[in-house]
Amino acid sequence: LQLPADLTKMHLTDNPHPQVTHVPSSQSGCSIASDSGSSSLSDIYQATESEMGDVDLTGLPEAPVDSEDEEEEEDEDIDRTSDPLLGRDVVRECLEKEPADKTDDDIEQLLEFMHQLPAFANMTMSVRRELCSVMIFEVVEQAGAIILEDGQELDSWYVILNGTVEISYPDGKSESLCMGNSFGITPSLDKQYMNGVVRTKVDDCQFVCIAQQDYWRILNHVEKNTHKVEEEGEIVMVKEHRELDRSGTRKGHIVIKATPERLIMHLIEEHSIVDPTYIEDFLLTYRTFLTSPLEVGNKLLEWFTVDSLRDKVTRVVLLWVNNHFNDFEGDPAMTRFLEEFEKNLEDTKMKGHLRLLNIACAAKAKWRQITLQKPSRDSPLFFSLLGGSDKGFGIFVETVEVGSKAAEAGLKRGDQV
Repeated sequence: LQLPADLTKMHLTDNPHPQVTHVPSSQSGCSIASDSGSSSLSDIYQATESEMGDVDLTGLPEAPVDSEDEEEEEDEDIDRTSDPLLGRDVVRECLEKEPADKTDDDIEQLLEFMHQLPAFANMTMSVRRELCSVMIFEVVEQAGAIILEDGQELDSWYVILNGTVEISYPDGKSESLCMGNSFGITPSLDKQYMNGVVRTKVDDCQFVCIAQQDYWRILNHVEKNTHKVEEEGEIVMVKEHRELDRSGTRKGHIVIKATPERLIMHLIEEHSIVDPTYIEDFLLTYRTFLTSPLEVGNKLLEWFTVDSLRDKVTRVVLLWVNNHFNDFEGDPAMTRFLEEFEKNLEDTKMKGHLRLLNIACAAKAKWRQITLQKPSRDSPLFFSLLGGSDKGFGIFVETVEVGSKAAEAGLKRGDQV
């Protein structure tokens, strides 16, 4: 049993946006290594004294195996499909199926690939999922082939998966579209006509096409899948209804946007089955919309005084310390927040949670060297120590005088010498 090791590297997938990695659809669309590694609350409960990193086997040569065992060959095929470099082949197999033949797994594969493309960037998850279930795959093998003539009636929306096309407009201007770009109809049932000529610029151009009727139906019925939360006549949160499988057993609302205050409030609210990682996602991303982590910290201290919210608040803080300890270690104000929270746990006799907090802090803390200069031998140190061989445990900093030279040098309560 051990705390998770820090993430030291990211395995990038073969896609046009290397900062985006494949994640399950129930999680956020972007996975970024945090400063101290991200982990679940269960990892904190499994904490002990040591950490051991995952063994990285990338780059090791594969030994050739000659076997006639069919089961072994099937296992090798499964391993190959998990290779990110072969991801496009798996996606193509899903695309080549008729819409009625696509399984839930096929749609999940398509969803993971399509959400990276600019054409799908501003769509909700449910819209992307429905589009993936009705899209048709088309290939134009020759460069210079005309896809749409000027004035031709449009009946589909096209997204480029591979290759480049050029649109030549009647006024002589032209533009090139590449992977992830789209062209064709807008979400309307009105008759629409092509303005310009669309032709391929390279061989093997690949597209997905969505019929006008389906495109209009999906994009214009998105309102039924959203729930808006209003306060004092203003919309403060928008949730989207999602079903993670066709059986209907895994469904619920997931937050897709809200005001900063409402996002903080949602930390202690009930999270649906389709949004189990809301706290982790918030702690990873709050820096983009909050000016200071104390905005969250002060609220958590306020909610801790409410008996019914105490366990939820403690869970948030434990995840925060375990996943992003740098937020506390590098900020004196956040260090004081952590000390106050620790005192609250002591006062309320939540000894189990207090021990988990201490384990997480000890496991995530980093070695550092501090130089404290005294004007004379008799000058006070402005800090006190606790422990030693007579106490049976290590030497720790017990107190540091606020505003002293010791505090300015970076010495903190709880530091082990």
